[in-house]
Amino acid sequence: MGRRREEKVDEEELARLMGSAEGESSKIRVKMPNTKVNEMFAIAEQILGGRRVNVLCADGDTRMARIPGKMRRRQWVREGDLIIVWPWDFQDSKADVKHRYTKTQALYLSRKGVLPAEVDIFGMNTQVDDFDDEDGLFASSSEEEPEGVAEELGDEFEDGDDDDEINDLFG
Repeated sequence: MGRRREEKVDEEELARLMGSAEGESSKIRVKMPNTKVNEMFAIAEQILGGRRVNVLCADGDTRMARIPGKMRRRQWVREGDLIIVWPWDFQDSKADVKHRYTKTQALYLSRKGVLPAEVDIFGMNTQVDDFDDEDGLFASSSEEEPEGVAEELGDEFEDGDDDDEINDLFG
């Protein structure tokens, strides 16, 4: 049998999705789960065979989902795919797969910050500021350093010969 083709991110499609969203930042151009009927995002964890797959849902539960025949013939669901599932009303541990996102669409949703942290496979859901040092990573620490480390660092920087050579080179 041949090898399965790895799905890649289509840069042109991603640029089109992101570009169209630049003008209207609130509009999302891909299918979203209908929360009125309890649909949610999920990640396909394990393909079980027989049209069944284990999924990790956005609410943190692991469910066994069923892939409908209509979808099975047109789109393959693989491990690690972002999908929309619809949990059953009468048996909460099972669900139906409603939609599968391409890698491009999943990356777009991750960049927009729509995905819950449980199913954000790209990890872009975290808001990154330009330079916001709230956690004090770059501030001078008031914590005590081990004495051996502080002495070694102090000895390296006490020599003024290196600084004089650098100043001579740059004027």
